[in-house]
Amino acid sequence: MGRLTEILHLARTRGDTATPPLAYAGALTPREAFELWRLAPGARMVDVRTRAEWVWVGRIPDAVEIEWQHWPDGDTNVNFLAQLRQQVDHESLVLFICRSGVRSHHAAALATEAGWTNCYNVLEGFEGDKDANGQRGKIGGWRHAGLPWTN
Repeated sequence: MGRLTEILHLARTRGDTATPPLAYAGALTPREAFELWRLAPGARMVDVRTRAEWVWVGRIPDAVEIEWQHWPDGDTNVNFLAQLRQQVDHESLVLFICRSGVRSHHAAALATEAGWTNCYNVLEGFEGDKDANGQRGKIGGWRHAGLPWTN
């Protein structure tokens, strides 16, 4: 079994064994997501954080950026699916990421419902969980894993 197949299998197993089972193809750790993104031709990373987060916290190079919610009001982006359709082919393997994995979970579920068949959530997100002081970026997440990002 090649590495690509192995990562997809792990992600799907996580999805199938979640309670309740995930409504999309599976869930990936940040390192798995990065490796899958590199290995799978045409795979797309979709960052669903807000513009403020991209500017103030950091960006993932070459990721498609589509807000799930708008900042500062927190309103849901009613154009999310239309923007996704414009930028990501339905046949693509799509990796959704947000700050901690919650918004990206919802984005992966919605995209699956709308016809994308290979949607995955990046667990831990860009910043990971809060530490004992209530701060993110020190426990889990894309940045903490040392994966590519820019200010």
